[in-house]
Amino acid sequence: MNATRISILALIVVSVFLLLSTVFTVNERELAIKFRLGEIVKTDYAPGIHFKMPFINNVRTFDKRILTLDARPALYLTKEKKNVNVDFFVKWRIKDVATYYKTMSGGNERTAMERIYTIINDGLRDEFSKRTIQELLSGERREIMSTTTKVSNEQVQRFGIEVVDVRIKRIDYSEDISESVFNRMVAERTRVAKDFRSRGAEAAEKIRAGADRQVTILKAEAYRQSQKTRGEGDAKASEIYASAYSKNPEFYSFYRSLEAYRTSFNKEGDMLVIEPDSEFFDYFKNKRAGKK
Repeated sequence: MNATRISILALIVVSVFLLLSTVFTVNERELAIKFRLGEIVKTDYAPGIHFKMPFINNVRTFDKRILTLDARPALYLTKEKKNVNVDFFVKWRIKDVATYYKTMSGGNERTAMERIYTIINDGLRDEFSKRTIQELLSGERREIMSTTTKVSNEQVQRFGIEVVDVRIKRIDYSEDISESVFNRMVAERTRVAKDFRSRGAEAAEKIRAGADRQVTILKAEAYRQSQKTRGEGDAKASEIYASAYSKNPEFYSFYRSLEAYRTSFNKEGDMLVIEPDSEFFDYFKNKRAGKK
């Protein structure tokens, strides 16, 4: 009884194993190859459940999605024989899984990426050698990527691969060029700074000259106005003196003499050497006193 149960159980296990061995699934993200004793017999499997012969057929699946090759930066020589450091990546996918399997060491993804990198690297080197650094930095990057994608596709199709896109992430000067470019930039900025300083100095000189001219004009105008006012004052004073003198010449002469005496003898010890009969002492003489 126990032996019968064991036999039935073993039969069930073997049946399940055989059933599972005849079934395989392919999802929408995969490409499948069915082999018969190591020889490819079918590759065009749609997503879903499929069948195979146990022990005779075996199935391998490969990624159907777009894959990314993030390449290591490479040095390329430009038209002026200048080295630039280029960082790029490649989008690719398997187009013909049977050809891919045969040409890529049994579908080895690393081998495929190495082949793609070599082809893209050669293509970019050729494109960069046709252009100057100025052209590379001024907008021809899109044309380089488009041309490289087209040319590389012509070469990788024999491997069952399609290059979807080639993208350049960054273009940098190499270290030796970077230093010379930096020095050139410093020199250019220094030249611009000197130019601005010289323009500022020129403008400052113009402003100072204008200010000095205005000061001179203002001083001259003020001096002219003061001289005019002084002249008008002197004329007015002379007019007043003349008017006063004409009213009483004798008194005016006496007043002027007193002013002269006061001015001449305003300090103790003042001395004046003059002729005794000089007009200066007219009002000290008796005849003038008698007249007065």
